[in-house]
Amino acid sequence: MKRHNLIGLTLCVLVFLGGFLFKGRLPLYFNIASLMIVVGGSATAAVLSFQLQRLRIVWRVVRASYRSQLKSEAEIVDILIDLAIKSRMEGILSLQKDENETTILFLRRGLGCLVDNYDVHQIRDILNTEMYFFKLRREDSERILRTIADFCPAFGIVGSVAGLIPMLAGIDDTGIILKTVPLALTSILYGLILANFLFIPFAANLRERTNQELLLQKIIMEGVIAIQGELNPTVLRTKLLSFLTPSDRRDDLVPLSRIQERFHIRLDASPLDIEDHDTDGPMGPAVR
Repeated sequence: MKRHNLIGLTLCVLVFLGGFLFKGRLPLYFNIASLMIVVGGSATAAVLSFQLQRLRIVWRVVRASYRSQLKSEAEIVDILIDLAIKSRMEGILSLQKDENETTILFLRRGLGCLVDNYDVHQIRDILNTEMYFFKLRREDSERILRTIADFCPAFGIVGSVAGLIPMLAGIDDTGIILKTVPLALTSILYGLILANFLFIPFAANLRERTNQELLLQKIIMEGVIAIQGELNPTVLRTKLLSFLTPSDRRDDLVPLSRIQERFHIRLDASPLDIEDHDTDGPMGPAVR
């Protein structure tokens, strides 16, 4: 996670906790029994619903999504341009070294197809299959996180009921009421916090990261196919820049002066001049 993201997260958590301190004392919101009911119940339901191996995979995916940083689209484009230039100068087999060294697994997969001399249709089919099952695996991990998020409020209600039963049983005893009401109320609080403060944001972050990785994989696939077809690196760059946002490729726009010169556009032309040009005939130039 980037430094400014950590700073923003810390500030938001402080504001969140400050809301509890504003009209009361923070220790009032801690109840070990409620926490045990919500966490233990949700964990039990998760273990009964999914295999432990699958839960470990989800944990690793979530941890990696926050600890590792993806390359930007512009960086991927630059890598592919460098590979295209190297391929034209030294031959396609020169990419064997890059296949072994790059840390982007999908790019390594594509470069491996180039080195093994697969044709365009085979490369596209292999990489599309890779993207398809990558998306399925990530969607499955996201589904597990959202399922666990549904468990937490449900067990918060369980804890609330567990607190209401002894309270109603000892309705005439003030001491029992004071002991059981915190259990009933904090259980719901913990269930909502765990669901909306942890698991749903984890799932949303995983979806955003998956979409970003799929975009990078699409760029890589188009670049690898273009390298296989020995597309001119300048043309390849123009094609791959289409994947970037306008702000990322603003410096690559052709200046208006060059467009004006190429198409003989006179910006100071008056409407009368345009009418004169229109009288040149149907085959005459409409714009100078």
